[in-house]
Order: sequence, then structure tokens, then C-alpha cells
Amino acid sequence: MKRLIAVFTAVSMAVSLIACAGPGTKQTAASGAEVTLASGKENGAAPASDGAQEEKAEPGSTPCTIRFSWWGGDTRHEATKAAVDAFMAKYPNIKVECEYGTWDGWTEKVATQLSAGTAPDLLQGNWNWLFQYSGDGSKFVDLRQYADILSLDNYPQEVLDDCVVGGKLQGLPLGTNTKCFYWNKTTFEKAGISIPGTWDELYAAGGIFQTKLGANYYPMAMFQYERMLLMLYYMQEKYQKPWAENNVVAYTPEEVLDGLEFINSLEEKHVMPSVKTLQGDGATTIERNQNWMSGKYAGIYEWDAAQAKFDDSLDEGQEFVLGSHITGEGMKDAGFTKITQTFSIPVTSEHPAEAALLLEFITSVDEGVKLMSTERGMLLNQHANEVLENEGILKGLSFEGNQQAMKVAKFAVDPNFENSALKDDTGIYYEVFESLSAGGDPAELAQYLIDSCNEVYAANPY
Repeated sequence: MKRLIAVFTAVSMAVSLIACAGPGTKQTAASGAEVTLASGKENGAAPASDGAQEEKAEPGSTPCTIRFSWWGGDTRHEATKAAVDAFMAKYPNIKVECEYGTWDGWTEKVATQLSAGTAPDLLQGNWNWLFQYSGDGSKFVDLRQYADILSLDNYPQEVLDDCVVGGKLQGLPLGTNTKCFYWNKTTFEKAGISIPGTWDELYAAGGIFQTKLGANYYPMAMFQYERMLLMLYYMQEKYQKPWAENNVVAYTPEEVLDGLEFINSLEEKHVMPSVKTLQGDGATTIERNQNWMSGKYAGIYEWDAAQAKFDDSLDEGQEFVLGSHITGEGMKDAGFTKITQTFSIPVTSEHPAEAALLLEFITSVDEGVKLMSTERGMLLNQHANEVLENEGILKGLSFEGNQQAMKVAKFAVDPNFENSALKDDTGIYYEVFESLSAGGDPAELAQYLIDSCNEVYAANPY
């Protein structure tokens, strides 16, 4: 995890310098041959085959249909569909059927597809899925088999190594993702206060919102999993250690109790509504909640790659801004990051080479890179960053949030932290924080959270 943080930090720092290299930079491909990064690996086309392989049709030379799936918000959907359209224009023999939606229920859908052998040819996944669904390497192809198509040398080797599970490179890591505070500046101005920069200022904002704006106004709103992430951020500031070490939770029951009581204090001081209140609002995500859209809920703690959907859902006339990392007296800078997502090709794909061709196009070919932009967070692909820098695309709230967070991020999310048994809406995090919000005993819940997480970790060693 420390190595992963070091790589993420180096990539983040390099983004601001990347334009100096410019297009046309040479790198050595997996085959040992030099390739020009101005267009990835020959614009995504496979190199000419030698005599022993001439009988095998080149990817894209015969008609076929492949399926591509991902989740996200509207801006991600539109960007990805545009890239797919450009790919099909370049490779008219390959038809791509897109399957996309919101995060709700997506894990269950993919798990069912993988189990039934009906998964798409190319899928966007969470990094932990490589460990959770294919720890033995049985569900996804080894992308190194397609090194003649994929520009693997565009990625830090250390991060590629973190996607080698069961002896196979089962996913291509897209980028880095960090948690940031984002705010509805308009609502804070309506309350007559500035964006909070300390926990004390956030507590004070809760009382001011209630007094000046009304009982239905809150500085923040978060469902159960987001509360787990905010609690972890608070504890890492205070105790300076990752959630788990050596596949075991690294926090004591007393430390987790402290974290749970911190979350309770946010409800008690009117900083955020209870889980029951959020559920009563009738929306399963914050960005689709009418109180968020109207500005009554004025803040989130969110992954930098996902902030756009919150901004886009706001009613007209409201300003959405990035805030500083909140801290408190006696605390030290902290934060965590993770591999944003991965792209994988299931072993059930009948057209894995064509799927690899699409993967290359959207990650390393200039045209595809520009269209995909930073909709999945800041990228690890060196050539893609060069393209985006040259196009002036490396800007905006995702970029600014990532740059800010990487300066203080000290920890990386481990492979089991987002295991479905913990993260999904039927998982332990949801159970613990819903019970806590309903008045459950924090001490009992602290022990239960630790024990339950350790059971999942023991069942899924990495």
C-alpha cells in the first residue's frame, strides 16, 4: 500500500510537467520495439503478424459484435458513448453494444453475469473485483496476452503489478481516485458563512444552518458507506494508520468507538441528517435527492472522479465548489486513495482481441483519450496524460481535487475494503451505520464492525 501511494503521488506530480515531453515521445513496448506515443500503439492497430501467424485474422478485419459495460453518471455515459462511436467509425467491422447505468445494484448484476458466463466482452470494474471474483484468475483473461494490441508500457509497472491476481494481469488500472469535500457555495452564502476548513467550523455551520435557514437545511448529507469513509478519514487524521494491515483491521475497538462517536456528533450538531431522514426523502443516492438538488443539503465527501454528477444535478443558479481538507486541532494531514477502476476482459468473451482493441482505443489512442477525458478520474496512463495536457483538458474540479488530495494522502485502500460483503447496501458498513444512526450502542457496533471485517479479510486473503 505504501508503494501504491508513492506511485500515485509520483503520477500526480508528473501531470503538471507532462507537457514538456510533448507528443512523439518514444517508449519501449512489451515486445521490445519502440512505439510513438502520439497515437498510442499505432492508433490501436495490432502490428503486422510474422509469417507463422499470417493465417490468423487481425482484430477488426471480420465482422463481429462485442458488448461493453460500465456504471456512472450522465457525463460519463455521454463521454464513453462518444468514444465508442468513434471506435466503430474507425473499425466498421466491430459493432459495440453498450450497457450502462448507475451504481445501484451494479455489483450484483456483474456478479451474476460472471457466475452465469454472460458477462460482456469488456467491463469497467472496481479494483477489488479482481480479488473478490477472480482470486484464482478464472474470470478474466491475462491482458499480457494482448501486449501486441495494448500499450502496457504507458502504465507504471508497480500499479500493473497490483492488478496481477492469480498470476494474471486481470485488469488495466485506469487512474487514481481520492476523497474530497465538495460544497454548494450558494447555500453557505445564504447562511452567511464561509466554507468550513476545520471540524469546529463544520460543527458551527450545523447550528447556523438550523437557525438561519431552517431545520431541513444541513451542511452535509451522506448515506452509510460514505459515513464509513468519512469516519476512516477522521481516524486516519487522528491515529495515522491504514484501516487494515496484514489482512487484519489495524484499529482497536476504542479507536473505532471514537470514530463512531464522531459520526454521531455530526448528527447531534445538525451537520447531517439521520439515515432515516435520508431514506424518507425517497432517493437512494444523494445526487438524486431533491434536498440536494435544491441546496438544502449543501455538502458531500466524495471521490474526485464522481463529483460531476453532483454538480450536474443541482438546480439552476447554484455554485458547486471544491473545499479544503478538513482537519482539527492536534490532527495531522491524512487521506486515502485507490485505483479508480479497472477495465477487464472476461474469459467468456468470444472476441477478446477485438475487446482489447476497444480497450486500447479508449485508453491510449489520442482520439479515444480526448473523448473519454477524466470522467473516470485522473489517469495513470502516461500517454493519455500527455494528450489531455496538450488539449488543456487537465483542469476542473476532479483534477483540482485529485491534485489537492494527493498532497496529503498517506494511505491506500486495500483490496478487501470494498468487498461486496462490506460495501454493498446489504453489507456490514450499511448495517453498522444505519444501526448507529437509529441509536445503536456505539461500543457494541465498534466491536461488531471490527469482527465482521476481520471475517471477510480472513476469507479473502491477498
